[in-house]
Amino acid sequence: MYKNKSILITGGAGYIGSHLAKQLLCTTDYNITILDNLSTGSRDTLDRLLLFREFSFIEMDLNDFEKLGELLRQNSFDCIIHFAGSIVVPESVKDPLKYYMNNTVNTINLVKCAVESKVKKFIFSSTAAVYGETDQLPEVGVSESFPLNPINPYGMSKLMSERVLEDTAAAYNDFRYVIFRYFNVAGADINYTNGSLEPRIGHRFPNATHLIKIASECAAGKREKMSIFGKDFNTPDGTGVRDYIHVDDLADAHLKAISYLDDNPSDIFNAGYGRGYSVREVIGAMKACSDSDFPVETAPRREGDTPAIIADNRKIKSKMGWIPKFDDISLICQSAYQWEKTND
Repeated sequence: MYKNKSILITGGAGYIGSHLAKQLLCTTDYNITILDNLSTGSRDTLDRLLLFREFSFIEMDLNDFEKLGELLRQNSFDCIIHFAGSIVVPESVKDPLKYYMNNTVNTINLVKCAVESKVKKFIFSSTAAVYGETDQLPEVGVSESFPLNPINPYGMSKLMSERVLEDTAAAYNDFRYVIFRYFNVAGADINYTNGSLEPRIGHRFPNATHLIKIASECAAGKREKMSIFGKDFNTPDGTGVRDYIHVDDLADAHLKAISYLDDNPSDIFNAGYGRGYSVREVIGAMKACSDSDFPVETAPRREGDTPAIIADNRKIKSKMGWIPKFDDISLICQSAYQWEKTND
């Protein structure tokens, strides 16, 4: 099942893309090509991936349409897994054109090149931000059929790309996609050496805005303090509630999607655990696993933040047979902390 395929991973030197690359390199014989402009991806991450086995790397920006088209024409990729994009919600509010160009326009051209080069499978990184405000959350969380109403340009840029994929697949019978709507991705490579958790790759995003990344940096002494943005949301403790998924579980979902598209039609799946933790609860978990008590301040809400969002993950479990292995907020925090503690 895992032989004789050629996979292109855009953004494969970045956080989530590198964890998928690790799993592909470790568990398959696929020919892997990573495309990344290294704006947020890391050469160190690429070097670490080479410890597993060889792959091809191309430093390129997706906005170079001519070179991208040439790359796809010259290679017979079976599947494109598209991670590359901009992901910071407050930045998208301040600089929406960057997000529509990088996330939507570049994705449109990538899909166009894929169709022209007869790539049959396309796996796309979308986001729970496409759902927008979710004040009345059902007990099981937000399903894939929940109304789509993004409240920030980041979410809208991803939703527009989703529509491009849906319309393209409707027009070209040989083209299939899986769209994953990510909830909050966190943690680092789960790797035990002599009983100790020792991540080999992790989150290197510069000037990170992700809660667990920031908290782990505080716990490791890389930051003096952190802020809670908003303490008056309509949630049990007043802070935002999110569904946190370990990056290795998310990578496993992408791995399953490659084979899923062999025998199944295009589809959209939530990628989350179906449970939520508040900002205060996550900070408490990080302090407990690191045995540290870093300062935490309160600050005004950030533009574009929604009070709470939790995944209904029944569809991905039933249709794809996805079984999470690391659904444990303490383990997620511990892996992130161990990565920060042992890596610059």
